[in-house]
Amino acid sequence: MGCLGNIIWFLCGGFISGISWLIMGCLWCITIIGIPIGVQCFKFASLSFFPFGKEIIYGGGPGSFFINIIWLLVTGLPLALESLIFGVLLCLTVIGIPFGLQHFKLAKLALMPFGAVIVLK
Repeated sequence: MGCLGNIIWFLCGGFISGISWLIMGCLWCITIIGIPIGVQCFKFASLSFFPFGKEIIYGGGPGSFFINIIWLLVTGLPLALESLIFGVLLCLTVIGIPFGLQHFKLAKLALMPFGAVIVLK
C-alpha cells in the first residue's frame, strides 16, 4: 500500500498539502530567528508529500512546548484546518478513508510539530 498509496496521495491532494508546508517554511525562513522553524517545515513537507509508510513519534521538552505555542498561534491553525477539511471530505467515501486518516495525522502534526520525529514503519 505504501508506494501505490503515496502516488495516489500525491496526485489527489498531497501536492497541495506539501506546498502549504513549503510556503510556511519559506515565510518562516525570511527572518534569521525563524530559520530553525522553517527547516522543520521543510522536513514535514516531505512527509506531507508522501505520508504512507511513515509514522510520527511525539516527544520534546519545555523548549519544544514554547516553540509549539508560538507555532500554533502563528501558523499551525491554518495548516491544521486545511488538513482537517481535506480529511473530512475524503472520509465521506469508502475509498478516501485511508487518505482522510493521513490528513488527520497531518492535522495533528500541524498543531504541535516541534519535538516530533518521523520514522519509517
